[in-house]
Amino acid sequence: MADLTATLLGCQNPDPTTRNAAEQALRQAEEANFPQFMMALAQELAGEGKDINGRQLAGLHLKNLLSAKDAITRGQKTAKWKALDAAVRGPIKGVMLGVLISPEATARHTAAQACAELASIELPFNEWPEFLPALLTNVREGTADPIKVSTLECLGYTCELLANEEVELGQDMTNQMLTAIVDGTRSDRANEVRLAATIALRNGVSFTRGNFEIAAERTMIMQTVCETTQCADARVRVAAWEVIASITYQFYSKLEEYMTTLFQISLECLGKDEEKVVVSAIEFWCVLCETELEILDEIDMLKEEGAAATQTCNRYVAAGLEHLVPLITAAMAKQDEDADADDEIYNAAMASATLLSLVAQTVEDLIVPAIMPFVMENIKSENWRLREAATMAFAQILDGPSTEAIGQYVNQSVTVLLEALTDTHPMVKSTAAFSIGKICDLHVSSIPQDIFPNLVQSLLAALPKEAPAVASQACTSLHNLAAQFLINDAEGPSNALSPYMGTLLQTLLQVSEREGWDEANLRVSAYETVNVLIQCSAQDCQPILMQMLPVIIDKLASTFAMQCLTNEDRENKENLQGLLCSVIQVTIQKIQVGVAAHADLIMQNLLQVLQSKTATAHEEAFLAIGALANVIDSEFEKYMPHLHQFLMLGLRNHEAYQVCSIAVGLVGDTARALESKIQPYCSDYVTALLENLQNPMLNRAVKPPVLSAFGDIALAIGGQFEPYMQVTLMMLIQAQATRAPDDDEELIEYVNVLREGILEAYTGIIQGLKDGNKVALLAPYAETIIGFLELLANDPNRDEDVLKAAIGCLGDICSALGPQVKELIGRNFTQTLVEEGLSSGDPIIVETAQWAASIIQQIAQS
Repeated sequence: MADLTATLLGCQNPDPTTRNAAEQALRQAEEANFPQFMMALAQELAGEGKDINGRQLAGLHLKNLLSAKDAITRGQKTAKWKALDAAVRGPIKGVMLGVLISPEATARHTAAQACAELASIELPFNEWPEFLPALLTNVREGTADPIKVSTLECLGYTCELLANEEVELGQDMTNQMLTAIVDGTRSDRANEVRLAATIALRNGVSFTRGNFEIAAERTMIMQTVCETTQCADARVRVAAWEVIASITYQFYSKLEEYMTTLFQISLECLGKDEEKVVVSAIEFWCVLCETELEILDEIDMLKEEGAAATQTCNRYVAAGLEHLVPLITAAMAKQDEDADADDEIYNAAMASATLLSLVAQTVEDLIVPAIMPFVMENIKSENWRLREAATMAFAQILDGPSTEAIGQYVNQSVTVLLEALTDTHPMVKSTAAFSIGKICDLHVSSIPQDIFPNLVQSLLAALPKEAPAVASQACTSLHNLAAQFLINDAEGPSNALSPYMGTLLQTLLQVSEREGWDEANLRVSAYETVNVLIQCSAQDCQPILMQMLPVIIDKLASTFAMQCLTNEDRENKENLQGLLCSVIQVTIQKIQVGVAAHADLIMQNLLQVLQSKTATAHEEAFLAIGALANVIDSEFEKYMPHLHQFLMLGLRNHEAYQVCSIAVGLVGDTARALESKIQPYCSDYVTALLENLQNPMLNRAVKPPVLSAFGDIALAIGGQFEPYMQVTLMMLIQAQATRAPDDDEELIEYVNVLREGILEAYTGIIQGLKDGNKVALLAPYAETIIGFLELLANDPNRDEDVLKAAIGCLGDICSALGPQVKELIGRNFTQTLVEEGLSSGDPIIVETAQWAASIIQQIAQS
């Protein structure tokens, strides 16, 4: 490349023509000769006297050629670099190491990032032996502090990248890195050096596991970090508390001998340090709470399973409660009156409130006597800060204590909180509404019945006239209150919300358009509350819902005429369309038969939503269409020619995978609604579904519903599924092979969902072919399907949903093939599945197991 500097600078040119040409030139240089281009970039960064912006861009471009956020792309880039001969890579790495001692700070900082990227690729293979000695030389006595800083930055970045990749280094290499980092934190080092070293230590905590097993080394690390919390530089103190939080999470079981010191220095910090340091020290306590909660949950789970606990909870949080609570409440009373709820400002008052909530969850009933004296003394204080802090403190301890411990205070508090909705200070009003919402969510049974009318009326009154933040919290309170009826009393002839339903819905719809609807998430909160109210409404509210549905349809129709002069206008319009589609969906599901008269108008508007090039509201539109299909069944056929093109676009919208997943679900909805009438569209749908299964870039969450959709299609068209059967079964058999390690809970959960989808597909195919008198086509696959069921029967990680689906599939294949599978089902696994089903305690699973057992018995006796 003739002039690399000019080309790199051209990539920053505001003129798109110049910028695009420069970016194209860099791509061509990379493709033409990758190793030569990498060396050119390294030399450009190393070029003392050259334009510093160009040098920085060169280093960042080199780094970006090796890095990527997603694992697949990063793997491809790593492979491309590793494919180069070591003799080619060596000089490039050598040049990059040299830049760490450049006189230019920007060049050193950029080199630190790029060298770390290289090291994260090379060190796991022991292929850069010069890296660590060079860095250790840079941090020795006599080296200038700026060079030490850039070197420690490099070590920190390297640790972070290796930790993200979950790479384990040899203990000798770890010790050398740790020695260099800890040396940089010493109190006689310059603050900039201490800061870089402390950040590096934070990033490298996961590599100190071996050191934490050795008492002397563990103590050395803890002493070093605790001393660093006393540094005169607040930035260093913040980083030191971040290290302690990370150590707490990873090495909780090793902390006992250090907890007295950690208590002392953290409580001292909470009482007198500056805010950003206090927030960081609070994070240590939050992590301590979360770690103890995790351990306690595991102990409870193992106890239920009859197994011994593998960890011990030392209950440090409970031990520190007496001294911690006064510091928390003091910090909570230092609110930032000007802080905007939408700002990403996390101050000490907010952090303390979060901590109090975690403390309550950790110590449970013990929090009540610790916090309630403060609440009762200050909830009616003349000082608004104390009123707000007391109200927030009460709200934050509601999740944790038992109803027996907190219930009497909830009973007494509701009237006080309702009065606070009209407080003179907006923060008190907002927090009061927040508190009421938490009571409705967690302790609704403790609300006195005679207060219920006043509760609803007070929240209603807050919706149109109070500040958006207060109105939004009032929406949440109503949402949580309504949700309790959804659980207990949504199908009866009437419930306690019935007298207020019309006014509530009307007011909430008005609130969604009031001044300030775009603040504090008010519009979304209002519509979400509308949805829950519809879902929990009793039978006597059906006329109200029938009257409201045309209003919602009209509101949706009116959005198509909204002018969009800016991207924000367009986003607001599409978000509103999504909210309205969601209301239409839940209304359809609630009123069922009565919706048929509005079906044409509903579909007309939903199809118009789908015409938008951006998919913002497509998910909600597809869900509403699915709800309509489920209600009107075969009458939905007339809409299919209009829907088909949009549904195909949704199935192939791999970028917006949530939309793709909902579109897959809609295929199932339409198949169930239309049954054999779906057949003309099946070829397109099956093709799209198979493409989704074969697409490695598609989010894996889409694949289980894709498998289920095959079952829906097969069940709908019966024997006409034959042309798709072989390729579908091959995909199902491939999916069966997916396994999860015993220690990966997230993957275990995904595999269970995947297997449930496989079983639903098998069940649909078996039943469809049986109904179509083509069950003989299944015989060659019977051994494979039953082998899969045997695998599931013996899988200790199988969940209840998989058990239910497996028993159903077992019964279906036995019913379909009869004596042909007699030998296959004679093995022990059938008894295992059936017995587990019978003892599950779930009435549906028990009934399915009884049915499957009767089929198996008939075959055995045949």
